Amino acid sequence: MDERRDSFPPAVGGSSLLVIFAVLCLTVFALLGLATVQANSRLSDASAQTVSGYYAADCQAETILAQLRSGTVPEGVSVQGDVYSYTCPISDTQTLQVEVRVDESAYTVLRWQAVSTADWQAEEDLEVWDGAS
Repeated sequence: MDERRDSFPPAVGGSSLLVIFAVLCLTVFALLGLATVQANSRLSDASAQTVSGYYAADCQAETILAQLRSGTVPEGVSVQGDVYSYTCPISDTQTLQVEVRVDESAYTVLRWQAVSTADWQAEEDLEVWDGAS
């Protein structure tokens, strides 16, 4: 007897497409995760640099304040009456501005503020829709 089998090849096309799609999705998610990690790393490095710059300027300002309290006026400190003012650089775009009133035995901090020194330029070429077409 001639047995003839009508057999078809297994249908692997749909499952192969599904596996390819899953691998493609996982690859895209992995690349997005890698980009996020790199962005967070850059942000944390910039934040650490900013914080260390601020605390270095704070330490310098405290040293100057200690000199003022001992009775010596360091170079770079301006005096107006009993108010002493000076600045300490934090970064290229920020400084720590300090104003202190020093009496005979006490002192009062009037200002201890991080201030931006970068030039600000307004954008005047922003096109805003006025409602007319």
